[in-house]
Amino acid sequence: MNPLLQARDLTVAFGGQAVVHGIDFHIHAGEKLALVGESGSGKTVTALSLLGLAQGAQVTGQALFQAGDQPPRDLLALSERELRGLRGQDIAMIFQEPMTALNPLFSVGEQIAEVLELKQGLDKRSAWAAAVQALADTGIPEPERRAKAFPHQLSGGQRQRAMIAMALACQPRLLLADEPTTALDVSLRSQILELLAELQQARGMAVLLITHDLNLVRRFADRVAVMERGLIVEHGPVSEVFARPQHAYTRKLLDSVPERQIVEAQAGPPLLPWAKASQLRVSYRVSRPGVRGWFKSGEFVAVKGADFEIAPGQTLGVVGESGSGKSTLALALLGLQPCQGELLLGGVRWSGQLATDKALRRQVQVVFQDPFSSLSPRLTVEEIVGEGLWVHHPQLSAEQRRQQVSQSLAEVGLDEAQFPGLLQRYPHEFSGGQRQRIAIARALVVQPRLLVLDEPTSALDVTVQKQVLALLQSLQRERGLSYLLITHDVAVIRAMAHHVLVMKDGQVLESGPALQVLASPAHPYTRLLTEQA
Repeated sequence: MNPLLQARDLTVAFGGQAVVHGIDFHIHAGEKLALVGESGSGKTVTALSLLGLAQGAQVTGQALFQAGDQPPRDLLALSERELRGLRGQDIAMIFQEPMTALNPLFSVGEQIAEVLELKQGLDKRSAWAAAVQALADTGIPEPERRAKAFPHQLSGGQRQRAMIAMALACQPRLLLADEPTTALDVSLRSQILELLAELQQARGMAVLLITHDLNLVRRFADRVAVMERGLIVEHGPVSEVFARPQHAYTRKLLDSVPERQIVEAQAGPPLLPWAKASQLRVSYRVSRPGVRGWFKSGEFVAVKGADFEIAPGQTLGVVGESGSGKSTLALALLGLQPCQGELLLGGVRWSGQLATDKALRRQVQVVFQDPFSSLSPRLTVEEIVGEGLWVHHPQLSAEQRRQQVSQSLAEVGLDEAQFPGLLQRYPHEFSGGQRQRIAIARALVVQPRLLVLDEPTSALDVTVQKQVLALLQSLQRERGLSYLLITHDVAVIRAMAHHVLVMKDGQVLESGPALQVLASPAHPYTRLLTEQA
């Protein structure tokens, strides 16, 4: 049987500089092939080039696609009009960055319905109903309500599921999945994998999975191809490659497990907490259905009576699925979301007044999940990292600010010797891991006491993730920093956290010393998280 897709001598170059060097691979109908490798290895550009989406690329070789009984067609030889007919219909793609891939001006339901109207000729009402069902198939809660939401109103995991629903809406023969579960917690990751497996069995759909998550590859893929610097250095059945890796680079990837290198809490009286919350409650106003919504709004409680403490030099990990209240809890801690109950930071409460809170805001900084969207593309590295100094230390001269910016960047492993003209570069000139280091430097430059880390490594490949976690551990040891670590990755909690909160549906289900809770979970949900990690 001929492969559904067969790439021969595929080469991709930009400005005459090759980034993918004559690779060969194939995938049959109903098969799952994983492309794995570090950022910059050529995984994503390989997938984009198949559909003519690698802007400015010079692509040579062949990519033969055979749908059903039709003769094979070379994707690389098709016109833009012919490719447009294939995209979304026979070949669909899930992009890595849902916040930038989704249109912010339309609800997610409208965007999915638009695909169904264009590709399957459905009327508006039928397309909307099918869009809601597509969201429901991905496990998103309240699909009718979520379909009316705009991308910014959804959590990271919910946006990713909306992207998946859009890609699967037209039942494609081949799905190009670029990090499809990056923003999802372990339980939802399993749901998505089960969904994709069911669709394959029902439709004979093939999946080309691009990922840095080796656990995902182990559980999902049939075959794996390992890419390094634009070359496939090893390929074969997943069980064989993972059990007996032949190439040194494959062994490096498999060995990139986060290591626990933190200063453990000492026996004796506990340290006085710098951050402390008691019965913390966060709620949002929501519209009520029907006529009642004209007169009175409803209430959605996102965090329901959480208690926690964060001691100096220690990390509190918060783990749970998307929508569990993790990020809302972080927003309350940052003073960006009104809350009820008691919340003290260094013995001080947020007042909601800019002038009063300014001193406290310097002591509490944040590193966001997605470094690409959290760094302004219009500002240079010097301006991004130095912005906090403008606000909190306006008395500094330009030269003093530049020195502190350079020092902060050096602390995270970025300097002029390695990156000539570093201060005048822009975020797009750096890799994902380097951008995250810039985000950490921006937070550190004002000498905070507490860092809120919102999924700081979920968008990074395994080797870079290990480097960034090691950096954060080193900074904590040297500076005595406290961390509130928001994550869905149990391995990251195991490596970084002193204590852990397990959250679901806004409630804290379990808390305690991290290693103790993970080793002997008392709640069934915690056991589910640890088993699926």
